[in-house]
Amino acid sequence: MAATHSLLGRSQALRPNSSGHRLPVSFLVLFLTFVIVCISLFCPLSDLRYQSPNSYPNTFNADDHINPIPWSSMNQTQKARVQTYLSNQTEVAFTIMKQLSLTTKAKNKNMVYSPLSIHMVLSLLAAGSNGPTQDQLLTFLRSKSTQELNYLASTLMPLFFAKESPNGGPSLSFTNGAWVDKSLPVKPSFKRIVDTAYRAALKQVDFKGKSDEVRMEVNSWAEKETNGRIKDILASGSVDSLTRLILANALYFKGDWKDRFDALGTKEYDFHLLNGNSVKAPFMTEWITSWGRRYISVFDSFKVLKLPYKQGEDREKCFSMYVFLPNERDGLPALVERFSSESGFLDRHLPRKTVEVGAFKMPKFTYSCRFEASKVLKTLGLELPFVPGGLTEMVDSPMIDSLYVSHIQHGSFIDVNEDGTEAAAVTVAVQTGSTWSQEKRIDFVADHPFLFLIREETTGSVLFIGQVLNPIEN
Repeated sequence: MAATHSLLGRSQALRPNSSGHRLPVSFLVLFLTFVIVCISLFCPLSDLRYQSPNSYPNTFNADDHINPIPWSSMNQTQKARVQTYLSNQTEVAFTIMKQLSLTTKAKNKNMVYSPLSIHMVLSLLAAGSNGPTQDQLLTFLRSKSTQELNYLASTLMPLFFAKESPNGGPSLSFTNGAWVDKSLPVKPSFKRIVDTAYRAALKQVDFKGKSDEVRMEVNSWAEKETNGRIKDILASGSVDSLTRLILANALYFKGDWKDRFDALGTKEYDFHLLNGNSVKAPFMTEWITSWGRRYISVFDSFKVLKLPYKQGEDREKCFSMYVFLPNERDGLPALVERFSSESGFLDRHLPRKTVEVGAFKMPKFTYSCRFEASKVLKTLGLELPFVPGGLTEMVDSPMIDSLYVSHIQHGSFIDVNEDGTEAAAVTVAVQTGSTWSQEKRIDFVADHPFLFLIREETTGSVLFIGQVLNPIEN
């Protein structure tokens, strides 16, 4: 499950800007992002090698998000257009992943986050901004216009994120929420976008007089939308009388592995750490089904394993976990670098065929992590949303130019076992080498640091990305 709360509004004049029962196979991520209402210009983006927004073709009309074309009714050109855009988002996601792996707190730790949830929050911010701030957001997201972002949100949400799943496939939901101070009239144009494209429930609240009550209400919303995995996402004092707006997104996914692991085959083996030491960890070694063919591809310096989730009757929704395992025990940093620097790297290295599996070991792991996403985004050149001046298209106020994003916090949780995966993530922002012969039996022994992701196969949307450096570290 994932929930993202974004956007807590504040006034610069008042405060200066500061820089026993086993679960079925399931994957669950929670993501919240809160943004304090004050957006400023980003730093130069030259290091990212992004093109300007004008370099991307504008393929969406202003009102396309109101009545988007259902995926099943799109022609091949329209589907390819959406998939190309999502491929761009994947490259942005791995740029963020690389930066996270370089930070002091994350570079030696397990990590997981939801790029899709962060993307949703930044898209909402883009819809409510103008001028250089909006241009910088569009450049960072590799998008031509906010109309394109709104259209994609309105297309993906009904297609892949419906809570009910009566056909046996994965259960998903993608929920947005907005809390606005009652003293600020929401601009009709922004409300229209929030209602139609992002389907967010917008509520007027009293931040000035009842800020702590609002904080607890948002916390309750987050806990509910993440099935109780994320509690107290907003700490005491994080919402006060200066807060003006909170935007939130919750992403939930739950599904069964297509082929479950046999718990009787789980045994302890050594897992080798980046520092040369090793720890004992439980490894899944056998599937319940007896046949031994799996989706694995082998490249010059790494292998890739695909673990599909049970699909059910809905053929338009298909999800898989991918595990990218470096050949060398200390090869993860170099692999992450390739993801972030080589365009189209992910799509070129996905397993397409099954092979005979030899030795197989996949560790179980459970862990949680937190990081301040705003620091990562600023390092990548996204700075304008965090200073006053650009967040002017959300509400009407004499002090509209004082609104800015104060910070964004992200927290997450994941549990991978024989039956499946459960994960929760919360973000809070206050305001090629050749493959081996397919005739050979291929070993896949994940006994050293690796990268994983959860991907929707029809569109190519990446829901979650993470790294496992120590499977027994919480």
